[in-house]
Amino acid sequence: MRYLATIQKTPALLVFLAALSTLSGCSTWFSSGFKKPDVQLIDVELVHAKLLEQQFILHFRVDNPNSQSLPVRGISYRVLLNDTPLASGSNNQWLTVPANSHAYFKIPVHTNLWRHMKVVVRMLEKPDQPIHYALHADLKTGLLFSKKINILRHGDIIPGDYIRE
Repeated sequence: MRYLATIQKTPALLVFLAALSTLSGCSTWFSSGFKKPDVQLIDVELVHAKLLEQQFILHFRVDNPNSQSLPVRGISYRVLLNDTPLASGSNNQWLTVPANSHAYFKIPVHTNLWRHMKVVVRMLEKPDQPIHYALHADLKTGLLFSKKINILRHGDIIPGDYIRE
């Protein structure tokens, strides 16, 4: 009877040991050696614009300064132009950023700028004037244990550089 109880405990012990061995890859997320990845919004591509709906594709770049690969499980974001909301949402697209490297991902966005139309038109009336942008994002990382990394980026863009003739 003892032998039967030992056989029944063995699969549970093997599963526990396998789970424990996977935690070593996650140790950098909990140690002081973890460096925060850098997330940049590198392009906003207009897919189409109608009166009540606009579709964009946001192009992001994630730089991983760590010596371990970084699994990304999703992103929640908010993009503002001169404090006017352009887009917000979340995406659960998975990707792995190699160690000491970078990766790109795209997020499709549907928005309605109708209520902000006057403000957006005023911004675009002077294509040489810089427009301040802000990206607020929460990057979800990790496999077994998740870690949320807050990202805040500011900058200026010149609309004339992006208007195609």
